[in-house]
Amino acid sequence: MQRNSFLGVNLNVDLAPGGRGGLERSCQARPADGIRVADPSHGVERIEARFHGNAFSPHRHDTYGLGLTLHGVQTFHYRGVERFSNAGNVIVLHPDELHDGAAGTEDGLIYRMIYLPPALISAVNGDQTGLPFVPDPVLADEEIRQALRDILYDLDEQPSDLIMDDVVMRLAAGLFRQAGALGKRLTPSARSAVLRARDLLEDRCADLVSSKALEAETGLDRYELARQFRRLMGTSPHRYLVMRRLERAKRSLAEGQGLAAAAADAGFADQAHFTRHFRKTFGITPGHWLTIRIPNTGEC
Repeated sequence: MQRNSFLGVNLNVDLAPGGRGGLERSCQARPADGIRVADPSHGVERIEARFHGNAFSPHRHDTYGLGLTLHGVQTFHYRGVERFSNAGNVIVLHPDELHDGAAGTEDGLIYRMIYLPPALISAVNGDQTGLPFVPDPVLADEEIRQALRDILYDLDEQPSDLIMDDVVMRLAAGLFRQAGALGKRLTPSARSAVLRARDLLEDRCADLVSSKALEAETGLDRYELARQFRRLMGTSPHRYLVMRRLERAKRSLAEGQGLAAAAADAGFADQAHFTRHFRKTFGITPGHWLTIRIPNTGEC
């Protein structure tokens, strides 16, 4: 398989830096549905996906989902409205916003996404402001598009620190510009408390973490912590903990561990509990995810 191709479809002409269009003409075959996940790097996830019909049931992430529609029509419900993205458009999904996903035509859908932790976006402004909210999830923003091309063009290559820093800065600038205003400022003490809570949740993601433990760690009462945590991290402490468990379970599954063992290792009560959270978060069951996942062999 050629480098930077996916299941028989050449993506170079549309994703090359400065490239515009051309992907529709390059599609000759109807490849199978699937998701290819790049190797983890810098705390972000990058994927390439191809689907026909309804792909994902309603779900939500605790990250910013930024992507490019490359082929077909990308349809999804977001904030109570059905949205449509044509090839070349930019997709912006805010953390913790419910959405689904489907191909809008029989030709199917190809897109690439990067999932950025909110802390990376807020860090561009020194963690002094809350997160930017972009009201329109479908954009024709050339500056964001070019930044996404730079980071999504080659999923086989691990981006360097300098490349990632530059792309995150450009994406954050674009999000704040599209949002039209800076978020409310966070005090240094509130920021420090949230980061301590985040670190505790990550270190103990497979354990039962109580509100009292977070209060003792941060010095904030549980309600103030919930407010400040959402402003900086884009979601609640509970959902952040569940997401870290799901990430741990996904790594175990990718390494060949069974569903029940992966669920137990990540701190879920049982396989059914794990499956419910997985479907609620990713829009598909863990078994389906394993079926459509394309192993990243480095040969693409």
